[in-house]
Amino acid sequence: MFGLPWARIHFVENEGMAFGLTFGGVTGKYILSLVRIILVGVLAYVIKGLIEAKEAKGLLVSLSLITAGAIGNIIDSAFYGIIFNASKYHGEAATMFPAEGGYSSFLQGKVVDMLYFPMINSNFPDWFPFWGGDRFTFFNPVFNVADASISIGITMLLIFYNRFFTQKKEEEIAKGFSEEE
Repeated sequence: MFGLPWARIHFVENEGMAFGLTFGGVTGKYILSLVRIILVGVLAYVIKGLIEAKEAKGLLVSLSLITAGAIGNIIDSAFYGIIFNASKYHGEAATMFPAEGGYSSFLQGKVVDMLYFPMINSNFPDWFPFWGGDRFTFFNPVFNVADASISIGITMLLIFYNRFFTQKKEEEIAKGFSEEE
């Protein structure tokens, strides 16, 4: 894929969160979905306020990326299990709208991850502590566009807009001191 040996399309059905992390079975999936839905609502409210306050466009973009990624994962987990039957990884592909119905209920579907970038595939040197001689793959997680969107949005916030959060906190502290006087 992409004409590069280290960039591949690799089909994986993810049971839980970004990069294949899982969270407590059926109950965990419902909790995760509820948290995602609440997060999207809160972020939409915050973004609306920031637009009205005419904050930096980059801040709005970073929060919008996080929101869009969360929505994408909500949609996958909400409907993928209803729309498709269970796929077989090396055999028959999943069927869309099968007569017998999907493989799970609302908010219990898997999220499809497909982007895989194993850039370095080698062994640790024998002298390396704990993992000496073991196989090592740098960037091993399989992810999707929603995961990438969330990761990019959070990275943008941390690198470029950390001052936004610390500046607001400093203003609140200064306001508290002026009210005490």
